[in-house]
Amino acid sequence: MLTARDRLARRKSRPALVGLHRALSRLTSTLTVMNTGAHPDDEQSGMLALMRFGMGMRAIIACSTRGEGGQNTLGPERTGALGVLRSREMEEAARELDADIVWLGHGPNDAVHDFGFSKSGPDTLSRWGKERIIERLVRAYRQERPDIVIPTFLDVPGQHGHHRAMTEAAETAIALAEDPTAYPEHFAQGLTPWSIAKYYLPAWSGGGDTYDDEVPPPPATVTVTAQGADAATGASYDTLGEFSRWYHASQNMGHWHAQPKTEWPLHLKLGGGSETDIRANLPANLTEIAALVASSASAPLRAAEAAIADAISAFPNGSLVTKALNIAKTELLAAQAALTVPEAALFGHRLARKLAEIDAALIAASGLDVLAWVEPANLVPGGTGQLKVWQGNGEAGIRPILAPYLTADSPRRDGPVTTFPLSVAKDAPIANAYLPGYSSLGGNGAVQLELTPGSARILIDTEEPVQIVPGHAIGLTPDAVIIPLPAAPAEYAIAIHSDAPEAAVTITSAPHLDIARSGKGFTLRTDSGLASGRVTMPVTVDGAPAYSLTPIAYPHIGRTHFVRPQALDVLALDLVLPRARIGYIGGGSDRVGLWLSRMGADVTELDATALEGDLSGYDTIVVGIFAFGTRPDLARATQRLHRWVENGGNLLTLYHRPSDGWDPAVTPPRPLTIGSPSLRWRVTDPRAEVNSLLANHPLMLMPNRLSERDFEGWDKERGLYFASQWDDAYKPLFSMHDSDEKPLLGALLSAEIGKGRHTHTSLVLHHQLDKLVPGAFRILANLAEKT
Repeated sequence: MLTARDRLARRKSRPALVGLHRALSRLTSTLTVMNTGAHPDDEQSGMLALMRFGMGMRAIIACSTRGEGGQNTLGPERTGALGVLRSREMEEAARELDADIVWLGHGPNDAVHDFGFSKSGPDTLSRWGKERIIERLVRAYRQERPDIVIPTFLDVPGQHGHHRAMTEAAETAIALAEDPTAYPEHFAQGLTPWSIAKYYLPAWSGGGDTYDDEVPPPPATVTVTAQGADAATGASYDTLGEFSRWYHASQNMGHWHAQPKTEWPLHLKLGGGSETDIRANLPANLTEIAALVASSASAPLRAAEAAIADAISAFPNGSLVTKALNIAKTELLAAQAALTVPEAALFGHRLARKLAEIDAALIAASGLDVLAWVEPANLVPGGTGQLKVWQGNGEAGIRPILAPYLTADSPRRDGPVTTFPLSVAKDAPIANAYLPGYSSLGGNGAVQLELTPGSARILIDTEEPVQIVPGHAIGLTPDAVIIPLPAAPAEYAIAIHSDAPEAAVTITSAPHLDIARSGKGFTLRTDSGLASGRVTMPVTVDGAPAYSLTPIAYPHIGRTHFVRPQALDVLALDLVLPRARIGYIGGGSDRVGLWLSRMGADVTELDATALEGDLSGYDTIVVGIFAFGTRPDLARATQRLHRWVENGGNLLTLYHRPSDGWDPAVTPPRPLTIGSPSLRWRVTDPRAEVNSLLANHPLMLMPNRLSERDFEGWDKERGLYFASQWDDAYKPLFSMHDSDEKPLLGALLSAEIGKGRHTHTSLVLHHQLDKLVPGAFRILANLAEKT
């Protein structure tokens, strides 16, 4: 979560009266809507803002993956670390919508994960495990009990396979959720069958610049329409949705729309009947529930509804709001006690939710302000910490609610701050921040606080998430060694970064790879018997597995981290290095410059000053992914780079999206257009056949002779954002395609321009380098060679 300072800044920008208005608006509806998607940012934010703030409904986002296979326009986080970043972004985006989250996937080591782009729903379900994802959705339906389910995307050709899979699974799970014979293990865990009343498909296309829906959307049977603006802020609901989407900053989301969207057309696929409003034929409020019950609960339900209306009318008078809410709570408790067993099965969860929401509104009306935080925010197994609670504008009873591996001692009071000493079990699990869900009413994470002012009870979260981290994080520089073969025996220095005692840290040797202590680090020695291949050498601390810890900190999400077992990787491969002085221009989204250096190439990072200076000393300049969109200094230097190429320079540009400042007529030395929508211009199968078109081209021969073997063992995909059109000066070197699709030629193009050369590649070399795929190093060496 955000730091205390960040949270205070947010509170200043969100007045307490807005919070009270939001708390009261929750009480106007007894319906729950669930929006399903595959990745963080798939949620239909503007529509959810309208349903939550304009209609009072509870909004839930069900997301299958953590987005760990996606892209990152902010920084270097990839795979697992990116999953942590995008999970936190989703939590903050949901907080802005006052929505809940149900996560169906639990990170890159879970079967249900973001394995990269897919064009096939069946292929995605096969990789996730169709039965697994459906069972998790059934569990979510039974646990959260949504009345309405709406996937964001259609299951149609031309759509992302992950999206298609989630839409298919969302519909399949509906019948199973109400089947008393399906997944009986759920019932032993306290769940019961649940019937979803309405299932809608979006009556809009999910195409755009990325996808290309081949089948038109179904006809709209009802349209969700925004009538006016949000009463609390005056902003349109679409704008509120963009406020939420801004938190998906790693994907460059959140944009101002001069003409806000006001309509969301939907197609009723299952359930319901004739309607002009999605709330039609559903128990949309307490009065409508009262008309459906035959017990004595009817009268107190109507009285509770009237009291809620009085509370809303009394806004912003906190004392009058409190008086009305206490009446509503008393009446709801009476109604809850009067429900028959069958009525409780249908409506009991709605009353329980409304009582929790009334408690939250009572806190908001009281003006009570509470901050809870743990020092330090990161705890270690066997360690200690302190839970601190500050109360302002009043006082309430407080009780810590802790994960099983945490215990709290008796508190001590120091003015407005109460401190609970914490102890951490020695076997406390070290894990990444992949929480199973997020609740808009609080109660998230390992440390929660139960607040009881008077008869109300709410849960609040600590200002930063409490995470268990290794007692000693081990950093290696480098953490991977690239050894070109054939090579004579050599030595490589490995630096250790840790506060652990030097003698406690060890690295396991391997055949022809001897590791020995050297000062504060290690020396890796190789001999002439080393064969090509990858070797992983585990690191331990006092004989136990060691971990690396990667801090992740951005203003919009605060601080978190990613942990993984630490090891030294060694990749030995047949590799001839480029004979070139290389300049690297990174956009912060890849590590190609680092890998060039680890290969042993002569590489220099080029900053804004270097780009304005003399470039004639460089034989090759490599432009990293997205860099034209993230480096204004690079955009300003475009024409200088063109002249440098004309005078004999070798320019290599790695893949860019059309939105990354890539002007087809201006950015490259000769016109080159990046294909759109990107689904049509990518190869998602990492095993797709690759055919060489110009086997005798210099880039195929020097300094390494490339072949189909250099495309073996690739991970995730071949490439994306392939070029679709190009000047005749460019020559395609490879042809490749996914199954049953036409060959694509725009994966790697090279042109002789004046005395120099420009090569543009959409192959995901940066990802393959991170995965230590041998062929990627050989291909990069050739592309960086001065020809």
